[in-house]
Amino acid sequence: MLKGGSVLKLHTLHAQGKSIREIVRETGHARNTVRKYLRDGALPEPTPRSKRGSKLDPYKDLLRQWMQEEGLFNCEVMYRRLQELGYTGHVTVIKDFVRPFRPPQLPKAKVRYETKPGVQAQVDWGLCDYTDKYGQARKLAVFVMVLGYSRVMYVEFARRCDIHSFLRCFVHAIEFFGGIPNVALTDHMKTVVLGMNDDHTPQWHWLFEDFALAIGLTPKLCKVRRPQTKGKVERMVRYVKENFWPGRRFTDIADLNRQAVAWCQEVAQRIHGTTKQRPCDRLADEPLRPLPSPDQLEKFLRVERRVSADGYVSYDGVRYGVPWVYSRRVVNVRRVREKVEIWSEGVRIACHDASTCWGETVQLPGQYEGLASAGGYMRPRPMAYQIPMDTVEARPLDVYEALAEVATCLN
Repeated sequence: MLKGGSVLKLHTLHAQGKSIREIVRETGHARNTVRKYLRDGALPEPTPRSKRGSKLDPYKDLLRQWMQEEGLFNCEVMYRRLQELGYTGHVTVIKDFVRPFRPPQLPKAKVRYETKPGVQAQVDWGLCDYTDKYGQARKLAVFVMVLGYSRVMYVEFARRCDIHSFLRCFVHAIEFFGGIPNVALTDHMKTVVLGMNDDHTPQWHWLFEDFALAIGLTPKLCKVRRPQTKGKVERMVRYVKENFWPGRRFTDIADLNRQAVAWCQEVAQRIHGTTKQRPCDRLADEPLRPLPSPDQLEKFLRVERRVSADGYVSYDGVRYGVPWVYSRRVVNVRRVREKVEIWSEGVRIACHDASTCWGETVQLPGQYEGLASAGGYMRPRPMAYQIPMDTVEARPLDVYEALAEVATCLN
């Protein structure tokens, strides 16, 4: 009996117009054989072979019993057990047999953790991609805080994720909520955690530690490599990216943040999928602690910057001008709504409209006034004054004699 490949070759040669004589000469098969397969027009059916027995056959019922009664699916353990019973095959045979019976890998079941009213807020950063007005691909950081009980959330976009941006967004969040929760849960973000102490306690950033003490907040870290321990804010970051961000159009960050606050207020009016209640209604049940005075929060909204030699401070990616006499000094910068204020020793020395262009230089009107006459000196130089001869004081000669005697004694 010819195999399928040989039969297919016969039909191919015949389709090429070759005669049976030529096919016999080329293939070496008998004339009757060639005629038979060309006449039948079908491939031969292979004769089924009897299956060979497996060394595992006597033990298969025992393996099924172990899987059903003991939940045993570890093939290495099965292999060692069967060897003790006289099995001489390989472990791969056991693995091939067990594979169809093995249950699918499923995540472990979890108990949903619900916080009591006013107890916890969860905080996290995310990154969002956008195209700027010049067509360049860029990224924006997004700060998200959510109250664990009511699910009210606050969203704010920032150019960077440093500690100053974090504190500014945090202050705006608690002002949006109207109060302070007892605990703020974050991951091990470098903006708030510098490392771990020898006793495995967090080494908080000193600015964040001062901020927490000032407002009476207890910071807490989630478990390492366990982001699900702050799953509420993790889902909210994804919710922002999937629901607020797609197709969003904005002129600058200030415009974007106004849209974000309006969206947070809108979302708070919707029925939450888990609680089946509106977050704004549950917020009334959150016993948040009252906000501290504005003076207590103001110092955390200011950033120290050193003025450059040409009279500029860098803030949020923009250089803002100050009077040239403050060059090389350390000043405080803060953003108040759409204004950037610069203070020195309790005096506001400059106020600018917040720029929306990354890397822009904003000059202050009259910034270099008086610079040319002062020769660049920021403090009055020691000066002497020449006067006319008629204004020179006339002194008695004995005064000069006394001075001469003093000089002689000194020598």
